[in-house]
Amino acid sequence: MAMSRRQVTSSSEQTEALAAELAGRLEAGDVVLVEGELGAGKTTFVRGACRALGVEGLVTSPTFTIGQRYPGRVPVAHLDLYRVADLDAEDPELLSDYIGPDRVAFVEWAGGAAARIAGLAHVAARVLIEHAGGDSRTVTIFAPPELGLGPDGVPGPRDAARSAAPGS
Repeated sequence: MAMSRRQVTSSSEQTEALAAELAGRLEAGDVVLVEGELGAGKTTFVRGACRALGVEGLVTSPTFTIGQRYPGRVPVAHLDLYRVADLDAEDPELLSDYIGPDRVAFVEWAGGAAARIAGLAHVAARVLIEHAGGDSRTVTIFAPPELGLGPDGVPGPRDAARSAAPGS
């Protein structure tokens, strides 16, 4: 059963910080689906997650390139499927170039491709970003309880496993 956490952010920095919190709970092989209308702050959210995963370079929207790959402590892929009208009409390897067990992937505008993505990798969370007036955004994260992102921020099983891991 998925839990949700809803938070209103009033700046890009707050949106990035919320994304960084989620990123700190992700593992290689995880995928996050990021939804929201144009200009809602999807790439801003992904940028914050990338920074938390050790990406140092420029993080930009891949709208015109379909995807970007970034080196970090955990490699990160960022896809934007906005311009892909029918994923089934695309090269079957399109997603596998970005989604895999060795990286964390963020997919904007997954839409009808969500089921196909779930068949390739573990969808760890869905994020919905909505305009809330001015610079404010309402960010809702839907994730399983084990990710530990509930409204009360209670650590989940992944947190316990990381604490017990050597070198933690």
